[in-house]
Amino acid sequence: MDSLAEALLAGADAEELERRELPDEYLAAHLRAEDVGMFEGAEDKDVRRSLRFGTVAMPDLAPDEVVVAVMASSINYNTVWSATFEPVPTFEFLKRYGRQGGFAARHDLPYQVVGSDAAGVVVRVGAGVRRWRVGDHVVVSCVQVDEQEPATHADAMLGTEQRIWGYETNFGGLAHYTVVRASQLLPKPAHLTWEEASGVLLTAATSYRMLVGDNGARIKQGDIVLIWGATGGLGAFAVQMVKNAGGVPIGVVSSPRKAEVLRRLGCDVVIDRNEIGMGGDAPLTPQRTVELGKRLGREIRRQVGEDPHVVFDYIGRATFGISVFVVRKGGVVVTCGSSTGYDHHFDNRYLWMNLKRIVGSHAANLQEQAECNRLFRLGFLSPIVSAVYPLEQIGEAARLVQQNRHIGKVGVLCLAPEEGLGVTDPVMRAKIGEERLNPLRGPGNFAGPLSSAVLEGVG
Repeated sequence: MDSLAEALLAGADAEELERRELPDEYLAAHLRAEDVGMFEGAEDKDVRRSLRFGTVAMPDLAPDEVVVAVMASSINYNTVWSATFEPVPTFEFLKRYGRQGGFAARHDLPYQVVGSDAAGVVVRVGAGVRRWRVGDHVVVSCVQVDEQEPATHADAMLGTEQRIWGYETNFGGLAHYTVVRASQLLPKPAHLTWEEASGVLLTAATSYRMLVGDNGARIKQGDIVLIWGATGGLGAFAVQMVKNAGGVPIGVVSSPRKAEVLRRLGCDVVIDRNEIGMGGDAPLTPQRTVELGKRLGREIRRQVGEDPHVVFDYIGRATFGISVFVVRKGGVVVTCGSSTGYDHHFDNRYLWMNLKRIVGSHAANLQEQAECNRLFRLGFLSPIVSAVYPLEQIGEAARLVQQNRHIGKVGVLCLAPEEGLGVTDPVMRAKIGEERLNPLRGPGNFAGPLSSAVLEGVG
């Protein structure tokens, strides 16, 4: 371990951290450009083959950037996309970015450090950084923007230079160190551990924009919200937000085990998709889409008496046509992704004749992320970590997510030597209680990288 990391783990103050030299290289989960074609013709694009753990060079620091010592990170589905080199190899993003020259050229390398979440400690600040200091405990936003672009000052997600860090850029968060822009930082909730805080910002803020913010569905008290994949990283936060808003969350899951977990999260209505005939590999024809939509609609009306106001859909091809069918007249389908495929098919008559709307949403701007982070700091939202892996087992952690064998978020310890560290407000933590802070890690839940639930492939 390098001298700076040793000082950090020993509890050194900011002055001591500044005295220690930044290492020339560090350990990171990364991909290699030479591996881009490795899955050609393969049925199983196993991310354990492409994700590497090893040493990479420390990049130079731009004036508006900081170096964060990453204590913990987490797995997002974009790491699975990166590691399967689909839908396009992310090295194409790095080449395009690098052509801008200047500090952007650093990103065009024969390797990419992946990861779009991190919680850690600021250990260096660029000459132009004003709001952050060495020693600050932070969480890192996945959204990197150009502050000199006009659109950024309206909604940063509309900027042409907006990129997702660790996916469309290099130097991501699944590493011992990361280099990010100062405009990506927010204060770490003081009552959370490193691994809890590291699994929050990307998915929770994405759900916040989709449901709560002015750019999404803008849910209100009494709204019925259908949530596909309700025990996933996005869905489990969506359930909490709908409950907080006084709405009625309806969670759709793929197994009795996940249904049990969803009830523990406080979801009002839980539907196992297999029980209404949505399991199996039958082709999703237009006729079958309508039939499944009718079945789901009948079950929702049986349980709550009316159709949903909002459908929260990041699943994509397998669900989108059903979402458009089942949402009520004048309702909203809000989408931020397509984990089962990007080519969506739906009958447009059910959209236009019933005045329904489709809202596209992508990540969240910094203000939306700050508002979401505030809800965690106040204890209104809880982390959803279900399993934690060491960084050297990055392949196994990502494989769990790739195969949808996880619930909530899968955390990754980077510089943190063990779980449970990083809490600086134990009073707030005690007030909230461990059970509320870790609703997915009770008895029988995923407890770690080799828990029985993981080994048995609970789906």
